[in-house]
Amino acid sequence: MALTLGPLLIDAGIDPAQALVIRHAFAQEAEETGLTGLHANSTHAEIFEYTRRQSADTRRFPATPARFWVVFIKEGGDQARLWSVVENRGEITNDRIIRTFDTIETDHMADLRNRLVVGWRSPRTWRMNATTAASYPVMGIADAEPVPFPGFDRLVLSYVQLQAVMREHRYASWRTALSSVFGVYLITDTRDGKQYVGKADGEESIRQRWSIYATNGHGGNVELKGLDPLSFRYSLLRVFDPATPTRDINIAESHFKDALDTRRHGLNRN
Repeated sequence: MALTLGPLLIDAGIDPAQALVIRHAFAQEAEETGLTGLHANSTHAEIFEYTRRQSADTRRFPATPARFWVVFIKEGGDQARLWSVVENRGEITNDRIIRTFDTIETDHMADLRNRLVVGWRSPRTWRMNATTAASYPVMGIADAEPVPFPGFDRLVLSYVQLQAVMREHRYASWRTALSSVFGVYLITDTRDGKQYVGKADGEESIRQRWSIYATNGHGGNVELKGLDPLSFRYSLLRVFDPATPTRDINIAESHFKDALDTRRHGLNRN
């Protein structure tokens, strides 16, 4: 059975009954509205602004549009590529020509942005209820573009980001970099600011150590068990070459525990 758009919407937490699917096309000027149209070099911000401004003619755009708008960009004659999903929080202006909506970009289907391509069965239709578009076939999901590694000294990850780094293909270079070093790392509980200093040494690289956190949230540390890892933030304090003696890494770890006072006021027990 061929994959269709519907299951992807539901998997992303979008009820098709509460969603509108829109397909933008490149044009010098939007038909009948006078709005500046989109072109191949339109920025993300320009597409967002174009999306939130719609015709006041309710024959062209619903009088009460759905909460979520799943927005595609036309590709070829009968296909469309996912741009993003925005949430409609209500109409804010209406001059009888253009209606402007209070919209925000959401994280729904964020992993499929610019990757998901669906077949568009109605070439002249640019918007429809998601219950209709749910049957549109998925033509392909492209590999995600690699994300450049920012460097050890600029690496700050939420728990969700850590899980993505450890699992997704687009972060392959990050995993390679983290596999190449030992080091001392910091976990901050963003709810109260308490911190935990840990280390990766011996036969365990930063990648190996952090992959355990990505799996269970606490890495086996008693101090972190029972806490919600969704509030954790991970960063590196110092990295070492794998040839570095364990004794040197232990000294560095102890120094950071003292400097950050994580034994008395943080999450370290020793």
